[in-house]
Amino acid sequence: MGEDRRRNEADRAFGLEVARLRQAGVAGRSGRLLELFDFLAERGASAVPATQAEIAAAVFGQAETDADDATVRVYIHRLRKRLEDHYRDHKTAPGAAVLDIPSGIYALQLAGLDEVEAHAPPASNRTFPRYWLALAALALIAAFIGGWLIHRAGNASSNAIWDPLIESDRPVLLVLGDYYLFGEIDPVRPDEGRLIRDFRVNSPEDLLRMQEAEPDRFGMAEDVGLNYLPFQSAFAVERIAPLLASGGKQVEVIAASELTSDMLNTHDVVYVGLLSGMGLLEEITFAESSLRLGESYDEIIDRETRQLWASDEARRLASPAFYRDFAYVSRYRAPGGGLVTVVASERVTGLRGIGAIVVGGELPAELADAAGEGAFEALYQITGQQGADLSDRLILARAR
Repeated sequence: MGEDRRRNEADRAFGLEVARLRQAGVAGRSGRLLELFDFLAERGASAVPATQAEIAAAVFGQAETDADDATVRVYIHRLRKRLEDHYRDHKTAPGAAVLDIPSGIYALQLAGLDEVEAHAPPASNRTFPRYWLALAALALIAAFIGGWLIHRAGNASSNAIWDPLIESDRPVLLVLGDYYLFGEIDPVRPDEGRLIRDFRVNSPEDLLRMQEAEPDRFGMAEDVGLNYLPFQSAFAVERIAPLLASGGKQVEVIAASELTSDMLNTHDVVYVGLLSGMGLLEEITFAESSLRLGESYDEIIDRETRQLWASDEARRLASPAFYRDFAYVSRYRAPGGGLVTVVASERVTGLRGIGAIVVGGELPAELADAAGEGAFEALYQITGQQGADLSDRLILARAR
């Protein structure tokens, strides 16, 4: 009797939530996505998951479907995303019924928030909270910054690179370059899934666009809510944070993927990270620069002379051979009025080496002169061996 009662309560809660989501238009007012939602809903709360062939026939009118046809997987992903976005934007009461399409399963299932917490699926199949990894790293770095602010603020000194920032009345956003990851999950073999970094895909919205444009390539892709940060960012942050504290600046740490154009209207920005992780700042930074990025983020090219500086870290990092990496430093005014300072590199060795250089009490005369004139940019060669930065050389320093 108890089991029957629980089943009846679940069926009733499932039906009520289905009706509420239909009324809210979560799956749209018409079209294939709504038809898919209705098909899964009509199967009920306790139904056996549907097969790809069943959905293809019932929803898309495909009596025979190729096993590699990505249409069903793409639409399942879209519907799952609609549900996640709805519950994110419309908070439910603790323990309230919610509907979910678990990863790797073609079924609309009922869960309460308490039940989800108590019976979470294995980590390999879970959908992680948005930016979980990036936020965890940011929390660690923020704590790291706090320690340095307390213990070293009194010993930090400014120079021509940082003086305008210290004198500015705006608060500072310390922006760390991060990267979006998505999963590739086979519904038949979900344990064989993998995480992928694709430079064309920098957000869940980008992933949906690529699924529409290239369904064969991205048909099994899933937004798993993961971003990552290179830990080498901490080497530069270790040097820069105390300097900002010495000027009494109000500093907030965010990921580059969280930066918006509006923030440049109210804040000054310090970017620390790889050139490939700049996000919004990449286009703004190089639009008025005498330099540009090459065919990859391992290349910086002089627009006038066409001279190229390319990192060879990737080919030599694992061996004891010496190699070159290149770090880029710049300061300029963004269109919104914010002062932007960029401390970046092609690969991680450059990022390790540049932090100590930019906060040095005595900058090379060429760099100090360029920085003292206003907007400027500079390029450094960092010689490395197995990840260690061994020496540095200023290649150029000029006004922007």
